[in-house]
Amino acid sequence: MALIVLAVVSMGGMCCVFALLLAVADQKLRVEEDPRVGKVIEALPGANCGGCGYPGCNAFAEHVVAGDAPITGCAPGGPEVVEQIAEVMGVEAASAEKEVAVVLCHGGSKEAVRSADYYGIETCQAATLVAGGGKACQYGCLGYADCVASCPFDAIYMDDNRLPVVDREKCTACGKCVEACPRKLIELHSINHRIFVFCKSRDKGPVVKKACSVGCIGCRICVKQCPVEDGMKITGTLAAVNYDICPAEDVLVEKCPMNTIQIL
Repeated sequence: MALIVLAVVSMGGMCCVFALLLAVADQKLRVEEDPRVGKVIEALPGANCGGCGYPGCNAFAEHVVAGDAPITGCAPGGPEVVEQIAEVMGVEAASAEKEVAVVLCHGGSKEAVRSADYYGIETCQAATLVAGGGKACQYGCLGYADCVASCPFDAIYMDDNRLPVVDREKCTACGKCVEACPRKLIELHSINHRIFVFCKSRDKGPVVKKACSVGCIGCRICVKQCPVEDGMKITGTLAAVNYDICPAEDVLVEKCPMNTIQIL
């Protein structure tokens, strides 16, 4: 019995000693967190979407305070959050244009030719690995809604033509849909960008025509019709908008023989 009591007392004494050592170590080794980190976290929307490039809001706040991340890095927060973070950091709030996701393909079920029937897993990532998901155009939207599933803000939905549609009011430009699209059809654009070439095909005109009724055939009509020199250009076989100078003119839409160019 005496041995049991001695063992209990010894163990208790050792626990007290270890607890004391841990308490001392905690005080000596503790890294004090900058109080601004907590204030920045409070200002953030708490979506943890990763659009800022960091694994979550807490990590983003830490890097903002450390000076490694811009105060404008939280797209979902918008200008209001930028102003709050700027106040916490004691800097001037930089103006940042709102960005939105744009799906650069209008080749849905009605426009795109099917080359085969696809019966696999209904995701774009899976379909693109199996005969291109059954679409004749190897660049077009597959329509299995990976982008919709990836959006944490319910800002994308599928229409009855099996094409994703972005709600420009809800979109926060977090970039999740951009990452989710295996065809790289989704881009983030300034809300002020209104005219787009809704095609990413790199095929030559005759091939495009056989695959999709609204694909870009590289005819150069938009280049000639643009009221601003160099406002439109052809890169390879695909038309592109020079957003620095190209106006959103109806003539570009009206003259496009494939209805590829549209204004949002």
